[in-house]
Amino acid sequence: MTTFTHTIAELDGAETALAFDAMRELRPHLTDVDEFVELVRGQRREGYRIAASSDANGQVVAVAGFRHMTNLYAGSHLYIDDLSTLPSARGQGHASALLRWVDDEARRLGCAGVHLDSGTPRHNAHRLYLASGFVIPAFHFAKSL
Repeated sequence: MTTFTHTIAELDGAETALAFDAMRELRPHLTDVDEFVELVRGQRREGYRIAASSDANGQVVAVAGFRHMTNLYAGSHLYIDDLSTLPSARGQGHASALLRWVDDEARRLGCAGVHLDSGTPRHNAHRLYLASGFVIPAFHFAKSL
């Protein structure tokens, strides 16, 4: 049995670029690290945060981008915008460790829950979310303008 080491830490603004490679796996339209850092800087002003899972060598291999929100249907909750793992680190528990970290942060903040949306073809991610206690309470609709 292989044992994997997960170190989870929140990245501050100066460390944002460390999340770029892992985030590009989910968001391939992001092609420039400086542009990514600038986009995240704007999102941070809206409450966006990034937690990262590092491997035994200290390399960031998985990230969770999330924010604290309050709305009428869910009350106070953490919303996960992005959860992504480098292909070489998949199946090692990094995403599960990040989800547990986000759960703990939601509890610390007194949130009622954690929410996320996931693209319909991402079946492996869906299995992870269901195994982590998420349910599918609704469909997400979107319209391009």
